[in-house]
Amino acid sequence: MTTNALDKPRIHATEKELVPRMLVRAMFAMVMICLIMVSVYTWLDGPAQYTAPDSPVVIEKTLYLEGNMSGSAKVYTEDRALIAEYSPEEGGFLSGMWRVLQRERTKARVALDGPVIVRARENNRLEIFDPSTGWGADLMGFGADNSAAFAKLLK
Repeated sequence: MTTNALDKPRIHATEKELVPRMLVRAMFAMVMICLIMVSVYTWLDGPAQYTAPDSPVVIEKTLYLEGNMSGSAKVYTEDRALIAEYSPEEGGFLSGMWRVLQRERTKARVALDGPVIVRARENNRLEIFDPSTGWGADLMGFGADNSAAFAKLLK
């Protein structure tokens, strides 16, 4: 083995093609600073930020959702009267919410067939709430078409 072989770097890129070492260190430092900031905030039990503003309830309905893995869904009133039935092409979001409810109820070990409360608030936001688990979601975060599927149920 000659000294020339030992002096040659193992990287096969030219010096111009390499990312500068200082830039790599700066990116690593930024990631670590973000990780530390989030960890400290979490450990100090910081309040949730950017939640939907609280507003008075305008309309509230207790409904029963029924869905399946194909995407079809049925919606019943509080007295179990069928008010909407969706095919797999139409009911994908409702069926997806039903699956989320099933998972949350299974985790909480409560009955899987309980009602949900759909609320329209004064600030034009819709939410779904499961009284058996305390789980809820602001439906505006799922897009206009998906929240409109629940808005139709409130009429």
